[in-house]
Amino acid sequence: MGSTAEEFLVASEQKVFDADHRRIINNSIDKYNAAAASGISRITNLDNAKKKGHVIKWKVMENLDKFLPEFEANFQRRGGKVIWANDAEEANREILNIIQRAKAKTVVKSKSMVTEEIHLNEFLKENNIESLETDLGEYIVQLLGQAPYHIVTPAMHLSKEDIARLFNQHFNTPLDATPEQLTLKARELLRDKYLQADVGITGANFLLADTGSVAISENEGNARLCTTFPKIHIAVVGIEKIIPSITDLDLFWPMLSTHGTGQNLTVYNTILNGPRQPNETDGPEEMYVVLLDNGRTNLLAQKEQRQGLYCIRCGACLNVCPVYQNVGGHTYNTTYSGPIGAIITPHTDGMAEFKHLSYASSLCGRCTEVCPVKIDIHKMLLLNRRDAITENLVTNKERWGWAIWKKGMLKRSMTDFFGGKMKNFFLRFFFKNTWGHLREMPSVAEKSFSKQWQEKHQGEE
Repeated sequence: MGSTAEEFLVASEQKVFDADHRRIINNSIDKYNAAAASGISRITNLDNAKKKGHVIKWKVMENLDKFLPEFEANFQRRGGKVIWANDAEEANREILNIIQRAKAKTVVKSKSMVTEEIHLNEFLKENNIESLETDLGEYIVQLLGQAPYHIVTPAMHLSKEDIARLFNQHFNTPLDATPEQLTLKARELLRDKYLQADVGITGANFLLADTGSVAISENEGNARLCTTFPKIHIAVVGIEKIIPSITDLDLFWPMLSTHGTGQNLTVYNTILNGPRQPNETDGPEEMYVVLLDNGRTNLLAQKEQRQGLYCIRCGACLNVCPVYQNVGGHTYNTTYSGPIGAIITPHTDGMAEFKHLSYASSLCGRCTEVCPVKIDIHKMLLLNRRDAITENLVTNKERWGWAIWKKGMLKRSMTDFFGGKMKNFFLRFFFKNTWGHLREMPSVAEKSFSKQWQEKHQGEE
């Protein structure tokens, strides 16, 4: 077991017994469940919509070498510039080059998981560039020095009292400030930053191949400010975010909003086609799209598991996952937590280090059930487990343990070879410290059902 797996187990055990954490998360997810049920109910034929989304994303992944150049050509036609980045280091270097050429010192960012993936804020800070998150949730976790807790709601793990204390420490606001007052304070602090910033950085929810456009969905309007006031706009986007046509947004926008937050449609939906044109009154003078691979082609090469790239980052699978609800987002120690992170991270960041995430699941199937593009998530988890064994990444203890268990379970005479007393001894001896210290150990009957059946019906024909 690697150190990452050990850290996950230790952090998980601490978090599941944190009653306050459980209260906050259950409250947030209960609200999400009610909103999502209402939003999704408005979709006339949900299963058909999911199938359509699945087929579109399948088409894209099977023809990624066609759609990405198509997007690039159409985006460049409007004066935009495309940068291809193989990994996080290359992406950060290219972004820094743009900032340094412009002699910029301040950056405003809208919510973007892909910039979290490449640790852009930390990189810019190391190079003496101020990078400020403008999404309220991201701004809060940035003040705390934490990573986002959730794909959609970064500060889900914090109560309003926690946030009030944080703002009191940083800005001397009242400890009993309401959420509305805290939001107004953040708005007051951030407004001037938009005007002062030299560069705006965003992610993208979708890239539109046929028009060469960047589509961004948000609820606060901060992304529009980040892309309008600064002279330079940089969009950092994973290569899997491409969709064939602008007409596909009539499917993906409602599916993203209903499954992500329960809304019929996200409040602000913006389509950007490049830098400001001569006949336009606003927008950046320069616009760049950084197309990031960072391990995605490793997952694309897995024919059985590449559907992990279909994900539209709605976060629905996190909200229904019983493991995520108990251990929380930070224990995963990855950018993408929950079920979707468990299936993609071993391929993008290394199976040896992150194979344990695919075991952090009850395989209840709820993640697959709610996915808006019908990713077979719990099957992908099993395939990752298979790959870990195939690549000889499990310990000899684990390998031999399962081999013995399999042999015993496949042959009734071996299953019944030991009586209940011996089986109970084995349970206490092998599992008391690893499994039994948190729960009452089961007591195995002296005789198995099969043995009792044989004795009862002995002599009967």
